[in-house]
Amino acid sequence: MTDSTAQTDDDAARAEAHRKVKEAESAREEAERFRQLADEARELRDQHREALEVMRQDRERLRQIAEDARTAAEPARDAAMAAVKATADALQVTLEQMQAVEEMRRTLRDLRHAQTSDSN
Repeated sequence: MTDSTAQTDDDAARAEAHRKVKEAESAREEAERFRQLADEARELRDQHREALEVMRQDRERLRQIAEDARTAAEPARDAAMAAVKATADALQVTLEQMQAVEEMRRTLRDLRHAQTSDSN
């Protein structure tokens, strides 16, 4: 083997070693980018998880408020129903009274008519 062949082999080996070092650096940089992306993805996942938990808590709070409102509205609904029934009862009494008055007016008219017929 001559010096030039040895030199060429050395140069080729150095070039191959340099290429492998560059590939290793490139692979390390790519791995670092993937690690950073994974960290960002974890952060986003945690933020979404926190946001979902806040929404779940809000939904539960609103459900409880709605339940409390429904419970509080029941007496008012019952009172309104009682008021409607009392109004209906009062109107029924008024109707019955009006019917009695109308019957009395008819009777009075009939009596007056009968008296005028008798006097003629």
